[in-house]
Amino acid sequence: MDVNKFYVTDGEKPLDNLVSDGGFCGIFRTIGIIGDSLASGEFESMEEGIRGYHDFYEYSWGKFMERTLGNTVHLFCRGGMTVKEFFDTYGASCGAFGHDKLCQAYIIALGVNDTARMEQLGDIDTALTERGPDANNPNFLSYYAGIIKRIKAKQPRAKFFLMTLPTTTYAGYEPELIDKREKWCEAIRRLAEGFSNTYVLDIRKYGPVYDQKFHDTFFLGHMRATGYLLTAKMVMSYIDYIIRKNPDDFSQVGFIGTPYSYEQRGVV
Repeated sequence: MDVNKFYVTDGEKPLDNLVSDGGFCGIFRTIGIIGDSLASGEFESMEEGIRGYHDFYEYSWGKFMERTLGNTVHLFCRGGMTVKEFFDTYGASCGAFGHDKLCQAYIIALGVNDTARMEQLGDIDTALTERGPDANNPNFLSYYAGIIKRIKAKQPRAKFFLMTLPTTTYAGYEPELIDKREKWCEAIRRLAEGFSNTYVLDIRKYGPVYDQKFHDTFFLGHMRATGYLLTAKMVMSYIDYIIRKNPDDFSQVGFIGTPYSYEQRGVV
């Protein structure tokens, strides 16, 4: 047995080692995924010129993760979701803010619809310090931070993984959104720095470019089943990398949601 493969090697990048069994992502017995159509397993249909959108949750990358890891993955996702809608209504209606579906880890995969519909990015410091989003001044960061705060209030030791938006270049993609998405992804990275137990799944930086070949292979309007499975592999591998890189941060995952902890008293 070569135990060295379980350590992060010098120069290793987050997706250099794609794990087939989920790796150390399997330490989480419950995972909640907060997202839009790309997290809900949405398929796009076209019949007699009429386009349809259908959430096939069993094909979501979250459910591919669940079947690989043998854990429980709660999907708090729906096509078209935005941070504002999730905070205002959907988060409560889908049970994400309830006690019976609290998780050890959460993956937040929002922003695609927000960059297309919301004009204001917001301010990092304000988003971190305000008690809740200002409905009179709606902005992406305030609602995004508000989601994290609501869950942390009930599950303070949960781990959060914030996913950036992929780099998209295929034909027909709105080029004016490229700069906007880059700015909003940088804001997500900075937002993660303001919360404890929060990490970035920087798919924009380390994931594949969604170019024409990628789109032709893994999309059919929305992602195909293979695209969602590939995303599951990337997410599990990225989390495995984060755990291997920061082993002490995850040493007490088993105690999340319990009154117990391991405190080292008298250690100098």
